[in-house]
Amino acid sequence: MIRLLLASASPARRATLTAAGLAPLVAVSGVDEDAVLAAARERFGDLEPADAVLVLAQAKAEDVARRLDEIDVDGWGDDEDVVVLGCDSMLEIDGAVLGKPADADDAVARWHAMRGRTGTLHTGHWLVDERDPADGGTRATLGATASTVVHFADLSDAEVSAYVATREPLAVAGAFTVDGLGGPFVERIEGDHHNVVGVSLPLLRHLLAEIDLTIPTFWRP
Repeated sequence: MIRLLLASASPARRATLTAAGLAPLVAVSGVDEDAVLAAARERFGDLEPADAVLVLAQAKAEDVARRLDEIDVDGWGDDEDVVVLGCDSMLEIDGAVLGKPADADDAVARWHAMRGRTGTLHTGHWLVDERDPADGGTRATLGATASTVVHFADLSDAEVSAYVATREPLAVAGAFTVDGLGGPFVERIEGDHHNVVGVSLPLLRHLLAEIDLTIPTFWRP
C-alpha cells in the first residue's frame, strides 16, 4: 500500500488532505528555514516569493525523505511505501512577503496594512517518491507553486484586535485563515481555495500524475 507522508506540522494541511481521502502520515522536518533561504539567495540571487516557498517545500520534503530510517512515523506499516509531500506558504502584498507574525503586535500591524487590500498567497509543493522501484517507485523529486489572490475585508480596529486576541493569526502564514475564525474577513479569492488553507489539491493531483500516481491510489477502505 502507498501512503502520503506530509512533512509539515500544519493541522490545516493535514485536515485538508484527510477530507480529500488521502489519510496522510505526518513527520515534521527539521529544516532551518532562514538558513535554507540564505543559501538559496547566495546561489541564485534574490528570490521571488513563488520561488522562495518552493525552495522551502523542497528542503522540508527532502529532509524528511533523507531521515526516513531514523524517524518514528506514527501509523506507518512495514508493508507500506510512502510519497513525501513538503509544503510552505507565504503571503505577498505589494512585493512584501509575510510568513507567520513574530507576535501579537506584529499580527495587529499586518492586519492594519492588509485590511481592505489584496494579496497573493503562494504555496510551494514538493514531492519525493520513496516507493521501492520494484513496486513502481521512480525516486523522483519534483515540485511546483500554486498562487491564489486573496481580497481582504476592511476590518475595524476592534475586529483586528479581537481576531488577534484569539491567537489564531499567530500560527499561520500571512496572519489569517480562510477555513477558521479568519474566514469572515476574506471577501473573496481568485484561484484554488485549498491553496489558501495550505495545500492545493488540484496541483497535488498534477504532481502525482508525473510519477504515475492518482489521488484514488491513496484512498483507504
